[in-house]
Amino acid sequence: MGSEKQFEVGLDRLKNVCGEDLELDFCHSSKDVAPFESFIGQERAIRAMDFGLGMEATGYNIFVAGAQGTGKSTYTESAVHKVAEKKEVPKDWCYLHNFNDKDNPLAVSMPAGKGRIFKKDVENLVLELRIAIPKVFEGNEYQQQRDNIIQSVREKLMDLYHEMETEAKEKGFTLQQMQGRVLFLPVKDGRPIQQNEYDTFSMEERKQIEEKMHVLQSKFNENMRVGQNMERQANMQILDLERKMAHSVAGSLVDKVREKYNGSTTLQEYFDGFLKDVVENHNVFRMAGHPEGMEQNTGSGSEEGFPAGIFQGNVPFDENEIRFVKYRVNLFVNNEKTNGAPVVLVSSPNYYNLFGKVEYRSQMMSMTTDFTMIKAGAIQKANGGYLILQAKDLLMDPLVWDSLKKALKYREAVVENMGEQYRLVPTNALKAQPIPLDVKVILIGTPMFYAIFSSDEDFQKLFKVKVDFDVEMPRNKENVCQYVSYVSALCEEGNLKHFDKKALAKIVEYGSRLASDQEKLSTRFNEIKDIVYEADAFAKINGSEMVSGEHVRRAIDERKFRLNKLEEKIQESIIEERIHIQTTGREVGQINGLSVIGLSGYSFGIPTRITARTYMGRGGVIHIERETGMSGSIHSKGVYTLVGYLGGTFAKKKTLGLTAQITFEQNYQGVEGDSASSAQLYAILSSLSGVPIKQHIAVTGSVDQMGRIQPIGGAVEKIEGFYDICKAKGLTGDQGVLLPEENLKDLMLKDEVLDAVAQGKFHIYTVPTVKEGIELLTDMPAGDEDEKGEYPEASLFGKVVKRLKESEQNEKKNKTNEQEKAGDEENND
Repeated sequence: MGSEKQFEVGLDRLKNVCGEDLELDFCHSSKDVAPFESFIGQERAIRAMDFGLGMEATGYNIFVAGAQGTGKSTYTESAVHKVAEKKEVPKDWCYLHNFNDKDNPLAVSMPAGKGRIFKKDVENLVLELRIAIPKVFEGNEYQQQRDNIIQSVREKLMDLYHEMETEAKEKGFTLQQMQGRVLFLPVKDGRPIQQNEYDTFSMEERKQIEEKMHVLQSKFNENMRVGQNMERQANMQILDLERKMAHSVAGSLVDKVREKYNGSTTLQEYFDGFLKDVVENHNVFRMAGHPEGMEQNTGSGSEEGFPAGIFQGNVPFDENEIRFVKYRVNLFVNNEKTNGAPVVLVSSPNYYNLFGKVEYRSQMMSMTTDFTMIKAGAIQKANGGYLILQAKDLLMDPLVWDSLKKALKYREAVVENMGEQYRLVPTNALKAQPIPLDVKVILIGTPMFYAIFSSDEDFQKLFKVKVDFDVEMPRNKENVCQYVSYVSALCEEGNLKHFDKKALAKIVEYGSRLASDQEKLSTRFNEIKDIVYEADAFAKINGSEMVSGEHVRRAIDERKFRLNKLEEKIQESIIEERIHIQTTGREVGQINGLSVIGLSGYSFGIPTRITARTYMGRGGVIHIERETGMSGSIHSKGVYTLVGYLGGTFAKKKTLGLTAQITFEQNYQGVEGDSASSAQLYAILSSLSGVPIKQHIAVTGSVDQMGRIQPIGGAVEKIEGFYDICKAKGLTGDQGVLLPEENLKDLMLKDEVLDAVAQGKFHIYTVPTVKEGIELLTDMPAGDEDEKGEYPEASLFGKVVKRLKESEQNEKKNKTNEQEKAGDEENND
């Protein structure tokens, strides 16, 4: 048996204290070190990012994976901006009215900055047309040609009328207009025959008059058709004249703008359609010059008995500017003010923010839209550059991820409203021409989100570059110097007080504590940054010239105080003995295990009372938490592992005949992990041997089937958690924690614990195997097997074997008695 001193750990191994004369010999304060401008401790991530940003091939989009607080988002933005500013500015994109198919707007690209100029040119062109076209129709040339057409037709109509009038006169009739109609009235002695006189005529005379009237009426109707045909031809001639006049003025104005963009075939075709549409719809521009309406009546004819208004304007005046919408330009993406390639960060990547949308306006109790209401999303704005998204946000909108994959796969950006492709009944909506897509997407997320996305087969094809951020880096001279440079940069950027050497040492030690490794520094710089800012606040409160080590210590303590309410509540319950934890004395089958609770980014350790009861039977090890469904698979594995040790140690030649029941007392939340498996094993050995265990030593560590103690997580939190309980209940000088030797390099204990260890009030122990552990906890030798495989009777393992033998003998005796009793009953029968 070894003494406690044999397994006690020296003070120098409980914390890697930052040596001011060794690790910080290059400065007296953070003011002496230049601010660090690059990124610290992420060589692997930096190389991967450089590779990903440099790859132009399809599918080399990037996923930046790292734990929260490692600065992955800050670095990503910085790295992408540096690359983007050296690239060419991408083209502008415009949507134009498709004069051949109004429901399919045209997408046109042009050099950056030209989109706004093109839009202005087209706006000016429309304004000029609205002035020039009305003016040409008010000119003498148009009026003269139009009057000639009208006069020519009018003369022909008058000839027809006079011809009809002469023929009527020859047949004894006169023409008379009554209530919009032309009547043939019979004449006698140069005057129209009155009705009473007409009634005196004989039937034969009446018949002759009516036959002549019928012939005249038929002739008149024929002349009317001829006249109407003449009017239609005249209207066509006038329309052709108007088109000719409109083309004469519009053609020159359109050609003037067209020449400016003669390098684009698409725009040349657009201007062809533009000019044709303006000529066809010249009355829209013509009316634009008559703000009070356009009422023209160039036909007279009513006095001659023909229908009036045959030359009247046939398009009503409408001031609604919607008539000119199709001649506008929708400057969809404007890169005029972009420097280099665009870098777009989307804080809320819902479907419309990401892919754009087609807006609608309410008009006359209905919803209408047009190509000017097509709005760009982030993916169109980032086209030719970079789009940065948070991975978790993509999962919030069920349509976003599939739509993003589709855009990247087919390399085109389509604007369509959400769910258009899922409508059961198709709607008549705009189908905007897709824009060719050349964008590199960078997703940022934790390793958990990387695993979620990796289950999608398309993800591996589209995001071939993983930028993996580490949470720690070696604690060497170079990285300590970079840590100080980082603090210096924060002081300069935030106008903070600089840190003296002791304060810097505390920051370095805090970095190792966050990393849970004496030889590492944490790269979770957000947490380092918080401590730097909070320490500066306390220095300013105290009026100090520089931030000292005490200010850093206070910042760390205050940060803990803001987060540890639950920890204090549990400690209070233990101190008031509502939760039973012994820190003195010895108990059989009872031990203090250690566990860690994590909540809202804060973790703390608490002791847990583990008990074991052993009795006759062959039930094996019964784990109450497992039986009640309160344990996880890893914890269950730990229990099965310790059963393997028991069997290999005590059942090499015979069956392990025992029932051992173990549990975590007063635990109602469930357990997970195998860090308590060694403590559970010690409790079982104590129960079997009847040897009590020291309650002033808490235990953590997993165990393998060979009895070797294995490292666990949260060693610092577990030690400090038990120390706090012992301190609250009263330090006796023999209290401490037993942990795996491999966990020593993880220890960065707080100064209060170190002081208690230095004063001999608290102790840290390590053991390599279960055998040494049970000896330390019971002050009894475990015992070694002799040549026959037997343990010394006075050893702890000897007592275990003796108990197992007694249990087996009692089981056999009980079985014999039961058989004899059964035989007696049979004989009596």
